[in-house]
Amino acid sequence: MRRIAMSAATTALSVSLVGCGGLNATGRSGDASPTKGDDITVGLLLPEKSNPQYEQFHHPVIKAKVASLTRGQGRVEYANADADADEQARQLQQMINAQVDVILLDPVDAHAIAGGVRKAKEAGIPVIAYDRLAEGPIDAYITFDNELVGEVQGRSLLQALGADAGISDKIVMMNGSPIDPNAQQFKAGALLALDGKVTIAKSFDTKDWKPQTAEKNMTEAINEIGKNDIKAVYAANDGLAGGIIEALKAAGVTDLPPITGQDAELSAVRRIVTGEQYMSVYKPYPQEAELAAEMAVARAQGRDIQFAALTRDKVDSPHRKGIPAHLVPVVALTKGNIKDTVIRDGMYKASDICTPALAADCAATGLRK
Repeated sequence: MRRIAMSAATTALSVSLVGCGGLNATGRSGDASPTKGDDITVGLLLPEKSNPQYEQFHHPVIKAKVASLTRGQGRVEYANADADADEQARQLQQMINAQVDVILLDPVDAHAIAGGVRKAKEAGIPVIAYDRLAEGPIDAYITFDNELVGEVQGRSLLQALGADAGISDKIVMMNGSPIDPNAQQFKAGALLALDGKVTIAKSFDTKDWKPQTAEKNMTEAINEIGKNDIKAVYAANDGLAGGIIEALKAAGVTDLPPITGQDAELSAVRRIVTGEQYMSVYKPYPQEAELAAEMAVARAQGRDIQFAALTRDKVDSPHRKGIPAHLVPVVALTKGNIKDTVIRDGMYKASDICTPALAADCAATGLRK
């Protein structure tokens, strides 16, 4: 019931929070004197570069917000593991050795990094899981409601298939990385929406979220099922959707089936405008990143009241129940709400989306440079 209520309120809630710059929890008056001043170092460990959002939005927004919250005295020590779990373990150890004040960790492998999280805890450095839930003694977790993401994707796919959708309709599921706990939640949410309503003819887990792997897997599905018998494709994110579309085109499919996505990548928004991709899930990254920065600074400075206000949700990991968390809502992004989401929130300008080649499609969608 919580998910149903949350889904109904998603658009209004996400827009209102973004418009207000996130939760109004940045003030200092409600806390006791901090245990540390503004001269703090926040360690930021991001998992990979195949998703451009990490470099384009997450890192710069967190860096700017930390500076803002600390009167320009706080700094962010940043590292990206480029999908290498061993490299991320080394990066985490380097931050422990450097004695950063708090770590925001988006894990490559949630299980493998648990030992490093324990070492950080033993060194007195709090670790906040960011975007993906890491195992080990983390202090808190901030992410989007991942199961709801999958539900939104699944419901959107059914909506695209229309009232005549039924169990005879064959779809392909292209899930994310098997070592990413978020991917399993996306998949669970999608199955909640799709099970019993369509036939999942083929399902793949995509190692390292690689679009090239999705393209290869989709080619296999086309050869096995038949290009004309695939009625829709569940793609867990926009990168996978791009690989799927390449495979369909290579197979000679000109009338593409509905394809989902996630992350509102610029290339995906353009594909939505042209009709090649049916939808994406818009996750307001600036909001997530700013809230993560607020949590990190509050935790590093010992502002317990502020930190508690930012972590009123609870989540479970395989080894720990009731982890303090903040779940940020999401929006289904389609042709009809591009202006009211990614453009209004400043993620893109219409001129970013509407290249000369897309002029006619943009006009038909109601977008103008």
